[in-house]
Amino acid sequence: MKILTIIGARPQFIKAATVSRVIANNDNITEIIVHTGQHFDSNMSDVFFKEMGIPEPDYHLGIGGGNHGNQTGKMLIGIEEVLLKENPDLVLVYGDTNSTLAGALAACKLHIPIAHVEAGLRSFNKRMPEEINRILTDGVSDVLFTPTETANKNLSAEGVEEKRINLVGDVMYDAALYYGDFAELKSSILNEYELISKDFVLCTIHRAENTDDLNRLSDIFKNLEKVATKHRLILPLHPRTKAALENLKFNVLASNIVFVDPLGYIDMVMLEKHAKLIITDSGGVQKEAYFHKVPCITLRDETEWIELVQHGYNKLIKNFDTLLIEVEYSLKDVVFDNQMLYGNGDAADKIIEKLSSKM
Repeated sequence: MKILTIIGARPQFIKAATVSRVIANNDNITEIIVHTGQHFDSNMSDVFFKEMGIPEPDYHLGIGGGNHGNQTGKMLIGIEEVLLKENPDLVLVYGDTNSTLAGALAACKLHIPIAHVEAGLRSFNKRMPEEINRILTDGVSDVLFTPTETANKNLSAEGVEEKRINLVGDVMYDAALYYGDFAELKSSILNEYELISKDFVLCTIHRAENTDDLNRLSDIFKNLEKVATKHRLILPLHPRTKAALENLKFNVLASNIVFVDPLGYIDMVMLEKHAKLIITDSGGVQKEAYFHKVPCITLRDETEWIELVQHGYNKLIKNFDTLLIEVEYSLKDVVFDNQMLYGNGDAADKIIEKLSSKM
């Protein structure tokens, strides 16, 4: 059985690492990895392959930057050429990026079966490009691997046939378990920045809805400065956010905000595990905070991971002026229990078992 895996963005490298590791132990499956190049910065891409043990891509399309249509179109052309050459039995796509959609469309047009990992997520906000990508990918995929019961319900409400839906849990939880201990052994990030465990707040800002609206971005950073008057704040700076701040000509005054370059996954896991609180607009980081039992505040109007909000582990913030108040509340009142919201950490095994039985 030949599986062609399509990845291109940082979260997909993490997800694919868990499944590729299982595939590597299966003598009946050959995996061809295609990297679209959607994350083209070496800090956002190359370091992940090295430190996570992901096999080097068989194909690197080198398609990065550009508007959504331009980028997705180029990916569609490049992926189609690879599919025609490799003729795989199945195309495996992850998440909700332009790489995901391009891979699914290319395979669909060539009548190659598609499996979508992390299917069924919905923010119900079609202004988000990710929402469009995930809806369309789910629509053309033959096998839908969902992380939660909520995702199953979303698909059922859209009329998706039950036989296409497979609840397996979240591959990101697989990664958190596998790499959590590894980070403790390999990462020196705490020493590098003289950080004390549970004595700093970790922050990530990168989503287009926050960085492309300069008024919104300015509002976010003004309130992050307020948080930094009371808590040391570590902020790995995404290239998009850095460019937006330069365009805004916003000078961050708080000396307690420490900007760092984009980090590899191992260092990021280490910061997540040892932060006392996480402020983010990332979907993946929201879950990783939960996996490591760290309270999270999300700077978005909605989230795909509604279970975290419903159980009180995550707080959505629409009015950024309340950020400092919500930080103090979360640090004091959020309590974690032993619920397993995202499976048992064996999602990758279930995915490969299901695919092997279908082919």
